[in-house]
Amino acid sequence: MSRIETIISELSSISNNPRKAMEDYKKETGKGSVGVMPYYAPEEIIHAAGFLPVGIWGGQKSISKARAYLPPFACSIMQSVMEMQLEGVYDDLEAVLFPVPCDTLKCLSQKWKGTSPVIVFTHPQNRKLEAANKFLAEEYRLVREKLETILNVKITDEALNQSIETYNENRKVMREFTDLAANYPQIIDPKKRHAIIKARFFMEKSKHTAMVKELNSELKSLPVEAFTGKKVVLTGIMAEPNEVLDILKDNGFAVVADDLAQESRLFRNDVPSGTDPLYRLAKWWQEFDGCSLATDAKKSRGPMMMDMVKGSKADAVVVCMMKFCDPEEFDYPIYYRQFEEAGIKSLFIEIDLETTSFEQTKTRVQSFSEML
Repeated sequence: MSRIETIISELSSISNNPRKAMEDYKKETGKGSVGVMPYYAPEEIIHAAGFLPVGIWGGQKSISKARAYLPPFACSIMQSVMEMQLEGVYDDLEAVLFPVPCDTLKCLSQKWKGTSPVIVFTHPQNRKLEAANKFLAEEYRLVREKLETILNVKITDEALNQSIETYNENRKVMREFTDLAANYPQIIDPKKRHAIIKARFFMEKSKHTAMVKELNSELKSLPVEAFTGKKVVLTGIMAEPNEVLDILKDNGFAVVADDLAQESRLFRNDVPSGTDPLYRLAKWWQEFDGCSLATDAKKSRGPMMMDMVKGSKADAVVVCMMKFCDPEEFDYPIYYRQFEEAGIKSLFIEIDLETTSFEQTKTRVQSFSEML
């Protein structure tokens, strides 16, 4: 097995087994983990406390208990998170950090039944005002105070600034990885690409950075692969279950870039420089654009994706539409029209973590491949 294959295998194993990653971290450091709900929570505050931030994105499973707490039109991420926390999956977490940028997250934050304490905070949506930065910095101050109380630690500004730099280094390395992966679509197929990115939810960031940096170095030593299939950009909340990514691979598609909330949106921008760490984290939210969950009066998501298609020389965009995700559904008609006007082809597929049959998705992808 080559070093590239070894690194990919290790990261894939971590992404598929977050509980083991949590247990290994506790053995190494003596400290536990703090859950982080989607989307765009300030993980750096948890990292500065010395605890492991763990992403909570649900999973592929049938829903039964959650029906008593969430309406059937809640997205499957939140349905599966509710189902799993009712089963006690998240009870080993020291706390759960809960941003609430959509209505379903607001609902779920009030109905959490697990034993872990919940820390809820709000992102301002009138984001371009200076007052928004001050408001969010104050929200983050309250988050820090609550974490200090729950975890019985002191989170200093110095530690927080160091954690921000650690995360910025990871963001930089991940941007380099996604650029390199586009040149090696057979070594880094859609599922492997996703696993490498997803592993960062369950690893201390400097360790993830070191592994991906080594992977990048190994990839740079190889000649660019010749690829006869079609190249696509993914957009949406997520591209799970993995069966969706397998279907793309089986039909000759390579993912050369993405605009996914679970993936590249998280490391698209660095946290800006400054001395006040909480204000720096708040400023990141103000400067962040191109997401349905971050209000953008200029609707820059479409042009951003068109630049992504051009820069990556992609043949099309695959819209991974999370079923019942209102913010994403509201954005779709706007950027779809922009794609049509620019002559960019796109495919709409529905994402649902409760799905067990993928024949419809397979048929749509096969037909799209033939059209291209």
